[in-house]
Amino acid sequence: MAATVSHQPQVPKSIKALAAELDSQTPINPIYAFQQTPNIVNDEASEIEDGIIPIIDFGLLTSTNPEERAKTIQELGKACQEWGFFMVVNHGVPESLFKGIMDVSAAFFDLPEDEKMQFKGKGILDPINYGTSMNISFNNVLFWRDFLKVFLHPEFHAISKPQGFSETITEYGKKLRKIAGEIIKGISKSLGLEEDYFDKALNLEKGLQFMAANLYPPCPQPELAIGLPAHTDHGLLTFLIQNGIGGLQVKHKGKWFNISPLPNAILANIGDQVEIVSNGKYKSIMHRAVVNDKDEGYLCPCFMDQIWTQWLAQLRHCLTR
Repeated sequence: MAATVSHQPQVPKSIKALAAELDSQTPINPIYAFQQTPNIVNDEASEIEDGIIPIIDFGLLTSTNPEERAKTIQELGKACQEWGFFMVVNHGVPESLFKGIMDVSAAFFDLPEDEKMQFKGKGILDPINYGTSMNISFNNVLFWRDFLKVFLHPEFHAISKPQGFSETITEYGKKLRKIAGEIIKGISKSLGLEEDYFDKALNLEKGLQFMAANLYPPCPQPELAIGLPAHTDHGLLTFLIQNGIGGLQVKHKGKWFNISPLPNAILANIGDQVEIVSNGKYKSIMHRAVVNDKDEGYLCPCFMDQIWTQWLAQLRHCLTR
């Protein structure tokens, strides 16, 4: 008797390629079925009312007026304590640069499959890493996502295509490092420390900065799939921009909310490292990415992380302050 051969469905090179092959009536492969109960993710999320999300005016945070700056630092501390998430406005990053990030990200994912695969990494610490559906251990379910991660600092790793990609993210990364430096000063001050305390204790200039471009193609069954499941960020700060389609949800006081940022605002959240050094006073927020059946969603986070070897060397000192 011939042996029975098990044929596993072949996973395509990218979710973008898979989405192009499917129509709205085609069931998704079970390996992408994150939810066994349809709509449990989307149905439990609520819209956030205007004015609830904390807004930090970067111009006031860096003001030479002591009263304005002190008030904004207090607002920043409250945002970190109550939400762990806020919008940064008046930051000086031109809208054209945000558009440039979205344009070069879309141009990368539009490259032929074999060209994108030239940037496929072998592990999460590779300085350049293209991949799709990366989920090694979560219940054998794959995510509805394509991604590209590039390390920006302290050593920049350029990619050769598409044209203008490396130049655009280099400029963007430099501007975000300046913004991050001032926000970290404000967080330090809000905790009753010297404003340069974290900078000196953790040697932030040597910290790691990397950017990810996340593409969430339309999904025929968004009620079953997930872009990224609930998680916190392990680093110091994360900045996020998106293409207006939405998809980001954050958890606040046990409830999930859909997030739609103000035009030209940068979404920011603190990570696990800030929660640790604040002795739990400031919260690293749970968030996730959901998908839809109509539009491509782009979420492009930029992560500001302290290198763990330096971090652990200073951790005890920080916690005793």
